[in-house]
Amino acid sequence: MKRVKNNKKKLIIILCPYPYGGAPSQRFRYEQYLSVLEGAGYRYRIFSFVDEATNRVLYQPGQGLRKARGILKGYGRRIGHLFATRQADAVFIHREATPLGPPWVEWIIAHLLRKPIIYDFDDAIWLQDQSGVNSWVSRLKWRSKVAQICRWSHTVSAGNAYLADFVRLHNPRVLINPTTIDTEYHHHTMVNQQTQDVVIGWTGSHSTLKYLNAVVPVLHRLSQAYAFRFLVIADRPPALELPNLDFIRWQKQTEVADLQRMHIGIMPLPDDPWSQGKCGFKALQYMALGIPAVVSPVGVNSTMVQDGQQGFHCRTDKGWFEALEKLLTDADLRQKMGQAGRQRVEQQYSIQSNTANFLSLFP
Repeated sequence: MKRVKNNKKKLIIILCPYPYGGAPSQRFRYEQYLSVLEGAGYRYRIFSFVDEATNRVLYQPGQGLRKARGILKGYGRRIGHLFATRQADAVFIHREATPLGPPWVEWIIAHLLRKPIIYDFDDAIWLQDQSGVNSWVSRLKWRSKVAQICRWSHTVSAGNAYLADFVRLHNPRVLINPTTIDTEYHHHTMVNQQTQDVVIGWTGSHSTLKYLNAVVPVLHRLSQAYAFRFLVIADRPPALELPNLDFIRWQKQTEVADLQRMHIGIMPLPDDPWSQGKCGFKALQYMALGIPAVVSPVGVNSTMVQDGQQGFHCRTDKGWFEALEKLLTDADLRQKMGQAGRQRVEQQYSIQSNTANFLSLFP
């Protein structure tokens, strides 16, 4: 919890699922804008549902008792947070105030405390959970609450046009607020593409590792003709049968340095409603570091990455093979596409380009 002491400034209460710095969606949706909020004359207090200890085990296998205890503790914490919310000028809610059951916290804030809610999300969270992790917990989620919270909100911050279209069914006051990259202080150094030791890479979480299965046959064929390494950065090692596979466990402290080992970044996705709601964050990270992005043209990927400019769109095994082959064998093409990707992020998907848009969410 962070407090800014200046009672003359408007107070924004931020309710989020995880502790500060504990989730990529929080870091790149609003945490990197906190200094911007302060500079615009706001103060803020952040309240997470789970504590640090619970967050460390929440998505690990087993330890059901510790998880259950942490979740119950979170509900007690939320009751305390409601008392603090009485002093707020507005309440920013990222994804949900509580993970299970109906949106009682949001209802109290909107109808009893009568505070304006700014509701923010970057996935199609009204759909059934796609990860398969903690499936017993997913059965207790109240998916209909997303629509309810949208209706009660003063403004909804949606990560892309697909999500915004859903919001408009329930509330016309929606702003497309893309996930953005800090190109000045975080993703600020471009990869050197002039190398013979080329690395194709992918980064993500355990819940999205399954998407790599679609490109494993292509990577096998490529490895028989070209020398390259395939790097996976995730919180769990992948179960992939590849002779040239390298794995790095994701760490916040080394996130950018680990990504800079790549020369080509891939983002395969199935064309389904859940993937339509994704905000293309992998592709943004690649492009910000001067890494060509080879993507499935699903959802926002189809406009974020322009085919043949910052990378390639791939729909078939043949398309994946040809795109990766071109980039593996042409350092100048990788350099050109990497520079174009960096420029596109700076102009349309950086903190600096989105600051005014983000601030317009707040009263």
